[in-house]
Amino acid sequence: MRWFLMLLAKLVLWFVALSLVLVLVYRFVPPPATVTMLMDENGMTRDWEPLSNIDRNLVRAVIAAEDGKFCSHDGFDREAIEKAIQHNAQGGRIRGGSTISQQTAKNVFLWQGGGFFRKGLEAWFTFLIENVWGKRRIMEVYLNVAETGIGTYGAEAGAQRYFKHSAARLTRTEAARMAAALPLPKQRPVVNPSGFTRRYGNMIAARMGVVERDGLDACVYQ
Repeated sequence: MRWFLMLLAKLVLWFVALSLVLVLVYRFVPPPATVTMLMDENGMTRDWEPLSNIDRNLVRAVIAAEDGKFCSHDGFDREAIEKAIQHNAQGGRIRGGSTISQQTAKNVFLWQGGGFFRKGLEAWFTFLIENVWGKRRIMEVYLNVAETGIGTYGAEAGAQRYFKHSAARLTRTEAARMAAALPLPKQRPVVNPSGFTRRYGNMIAARMGVVERDGLDACVYQ
């Protein structure tokens, strides 16, 4: 038992050390790939761009769609998590309560899918990037690794795919439609959307005005 505990302690220390090194490196260096990208049977199209080359409309759109408290939480939206737990306990379609920070941690360091073990690792990496990267870097990485279409990752590749121009000049409508497709990019059309995706995109576009008015994206540009 003592031998086992010593081995376990060493493994934990190695994991903590390795995770700290990775987080520190990715504070300055773009992550080369993610597990999701490497496992994508459709290949991978991706063009890393600094946040300064991504239109602020897209930042506002993903905050409006995914995480309205991005600038005010510490990586975890406890109210959203509690609501998701209550909703899921009632059965029906599973609802998540993940913030942009949590999604970034999962996308960069982990794998898709649930489970308490992966969720625990996600919480650890979320804590690290919130304290080491800061909000601007988290948003920059998120917008460069998020799946934006079939075999397409990041804002720039998505903008080129759908609108044939750079992510540096996205209109409010274009940004809102990209954000509306983010949860299910393989299923929700960005160009000429209809039904729910179109309505959701319009709702995001309206919420973007609130994000701008209330400065809900201010932490990204400080």
